[in-house]
Amino acid sequence: MVELISLRDVSKELKIMLLKELGFDSDGTFVLQDSGEKVLDKYINEPIMIDNMAILPFGAITILDNNPLSISSFLEEYGDVL
Repeated sequence: MVELISLRDVSKELKIMLLKELGFDSDGTFVLQDSGEKVLDKYINEPIMIDNMAILPFGAITILDNNPLSISSFLEEYGDVL
């Protein structure tokens, strides 16, 4: 069973450190690829803001925007893995 940890109350600095450990980056507002490109939510095709990101450890790390459409689409695609 995967342990879920909320990032809601984690400081922006710690979120950026976590992203860097996972091979990503941030400009302080958006989640970035290590190449500097903004990471797009695969379901809504919008850039993911660091204050609203959800990191899902399913196989490869998946970072989504924490919104109902993206989360429900992820669960529909991969099943109830959380």
